[in-house]
Amino acid sequence: MNFTLRQLTYFRALCAQRNFGRAAELCHVSQPALSVQIRALEEAMGGLLVERRARDVVLTPLGRQVLHQAEIVLSAADQLGRMAREQTSGQRSLALGVIPTLAPYLLPGVLAKLRATDLQLSIQVREATTERVLSGLQAGDLDAAILALPSGGQGLIEVELFQDRFLLAGSAKRLEQINAEGTEMRPQDLHSEQLMLLEDGHCLTDQALEICGMQRNTPEINMGAGSLGTLSRLVAAGFGLTLMPELAMRAECAAAEGLCVQRFPTPEPYRRIGLVRRDTTEATDWFEHLVDVVGAVGTQIVTNSRIGSEGIDAASGAADQDTN
Repeated sequence: MNFTLRQLTYFRALCAQRNFGRAAELCHVSQPALSVQIRALEEAMGGLLVERRARDVVLTPLGRQVLHQAEIVLSAADQLGRMAREQTSGQRSLALGVIPTLAPYLLPGVLAKLRATDLQLSIQVREATTERVLSGLQAGDLDAAILALPSGGQGLIEVELFQDRFLLAGSAKRLEQINAEGTEMRPQDLHSEQLMLLEDGHCLTDQALEICGMQRNTPEINMGAGSLGTLSRLVAAGFGLTLMPELAMRAECAAAEGLCVQRFPTPEPYRRIGLVRRDTTEATDWFEHLVDVVGAVGTQIVTNSRIGSEGIDAASGAADQDTN
């Protein structure tokens, strides 16, 4: 068996266009030249790949199988070509995974800093749950990931970047009710029927349950929100209380009208945010630079949140928006 990438490219074009003439135009070759290559591919595969009609072609069962594999081969070839071009031109690439409760708040600043310091860097970002990010990291689809520590993955190097404290978030009325008792509210004092959390699959839910001393099967906990944005709007509307990360506080208070937050008494609960890579990945300067950039951006955001939250009025939900 002997086939070429050109033959697979022509065959993919033929399947897309369903016509030899249109496929030849797409590939910028003559129709006879394309037909010769398709027949050569059929000989190599040992059977017909398409049923030829007057103005149309239909894939045979063998053709469907070959098309599926051809897409995989051509995609891999494109990636190899891109890698070769990057290596020749000096361009570098970075595949970065980020969990959803970090991505909207960290990525704008992180990507801006990375591109400002390295114009040759090509960045691909994948936002996914911790489980999927770790899977991509282990499979080699990602170079590094930003997530909450410990990650729980095997064969990984983890570097803590900053601590992201939790605040109590809800409507002004809800917070006034719990503060009316005159005692400082701790996470363990929350009742399950008061608590709203993200749906299963988000590590933030597991962290919140642990901080509050509750189990996943604790009755009456509402775990249905798909994002922090949705969760913020629900609690702002009075449907419950939630634990809000400092990292998200300023953005969500600005976006969700009526959202109020207050700090827990010392020691404040927090999650550890870190950067993770495979321990088999060469520890070159790129990882240390990424640690510095993400750490600096995250630390600045939570610092601003700590300054801003001191001016939050639970009755109005208003916060000082000065980021200086």
